Formats: sequence, C-alpha cells, structure tokens
Amino acid sequence: MPELPEVETVRRGLLPALEGARITTASVNRPDLRWPFPDRMADRLTGARVTALRRRSKYILADLDTGETLLIHLGMSGRMTVSGDPLGRFHHTHPTPAKHDHVVFDTDTGARITFNDARRFGAMDLLDTDTQDEHWLLRDLGPEPLGNSFNEAHLIAAFAGKRSPVKSALLDQRIVAGLGNIYVCEALYRAGISPLRHAARIAPGRVARLVPIIRDVLAEAIEAGGSSLRDHRQADGELGYFQHTFLVYGREGQPCQTPACAEKIRRKVQSGRSSFYCAACQR
Repeated sequence: MPELPEVETVRRGLLPALEGARITTASVNRPDLRWPFPDRMADRLTGARVTALRRRSKYILADLDTGETLLIHLGMSGRMTVSGDPLGRFHHTHPTPAKHDHVVFDTDTGARITFNDARRFGAMDLLDTDTQDEHWLLRDLGPEPLGNSFNEAHLIAAFAGKRSPVKSALLDQRIVAGLGNIYVCEALYRAGISPLRHAARIAPGRVARLVPIIRDVLAEAIEAGGSSLRDHRQADGELGYFQHTFLVYGREGQPCQTPACAEKIRRKVQSGRSSFYCAACQR
C-alpha cells in the first residue's frame, strides 16, 4: 500500500494540472471501490473548482469552491495519472480508456485526471471542508512527520510507558501520520534501533535522534519519486526509484550495508508485517 512518499509524489504530480482548475466533467464508472462512493458524487464534482490540493497522512485532499473537500485514498493498486496537460509536463493525448479507469476528471485546462484501481481497495469521499478534521478517517491522526508538530518532545512523550515494539509504535497513525512499513524499517536501521525493542525502553536521546532520521528518509524517498514495488506510479506514469537504495527492506539474507559488519539482514513478522533489520547494528 502506498505510504507517505508515494502519496506526496502523486499529489505533487497532480498539482500543476488540478489545483486552480475547474472540473468540467466528472465520470464515475462504478458505484463503489473499497466502500460506496458518496451520493451524486459526479454531479457534486462537475463544475467545481479545485482551490487547493493537499495531503494528510496517506490521503490526498482536494478543496473545492463548493465548500466540500474530495478525499482520495489510493489503496493497494490505485493510480492517478494525468493526460492532456497544457503545461506540457505529461502526454498531450488522452489514452484509450482502460478496464479499471473507475473515476475520470476532465478540466477546463484540457487536462484529464484518471483514477485507475485494479484491486478496488482505493476510496473517495466528499467531506464538508470546514469540519473535515472530524471525518472518521482523519480525526485520530497524529502529527505529520514533516511538520513542526512532529518533534523530539512529541515522540519521547508518545513512547513513554509504551510496551509495544518501536516498529508497531511508529506504525500507529495516532503517534505519527503517514509512516508505513518500508520507511519505518529504513529509519530504524539508520538509527541503529532494533524493531523488536519496546518503545518505552529506548533512551530519550535515541528517540530524539530518530526524528530527523525519519524526516531524512521521507525527504529522500519523495525526491526519488517514492518506491515502486508493485503498483505505484507517479502522475506522469513513471516509476519511483527509492527502492534501489533500500538498506534493509526486502533484503533478507543479504549482507548488511554497514562497513565491516558481517551480519546478514534478517526478517521477522510483527503484527502481520515483515520487519527487516540487522541484529548486529540495531539494538
């Protein structure tokens, strides 16, 4: 499932084609994805202008001049691609509609934004913009890891007394929003912290140093266009490239990248997810 860097990459790709544009036609080609689309979604979107295109955790949020906000979740296989953008950043011709093109937006700039989702685990909803933070998908989210609210004091306080493994704590969206399995594994390796260690047993100084490491991992991944392991594509259809620089994720049995370390990367399943780590370098 796409994590923060992949969603942010898609948002940035959509930005020049969608923000400020008016949706002249919204086509909704099925009644649902992961759950039913909101009532009359196509009618409510047609004619609306996108005033801002934002991201919250793993959700893309398009604020509309109608007072509503379109929430988009890519799910496991969802892609949003742009064609016909007059700015010349994408293909100039619209592709032939594909089998899993479930939602399509045509805009007054000539751009077309297509949401394709083969597995249909994605989702869209329309929220009241003024009360969107009360929506059940958004109301319990913690601070954004790239924002000022995610800092050393916050993470130290969140870990205090927490008996769960640090890997599970960092995946808890109430503690920090948007982190997923890939980038938690990579950040913990860089920090030298075992994913098996209980969060409360990590010294405050080590917890504090984890904050800038998380920021660096996410920033590097966004710069690389995210990680394309199975389905992720950028808005122009290109793959992300961060997977080529993984230090531990998916590298079970391969040598640790730390110089002079003779260990091989291990994998352990935690709460149904694979943790990759070096037992020698991470304690």
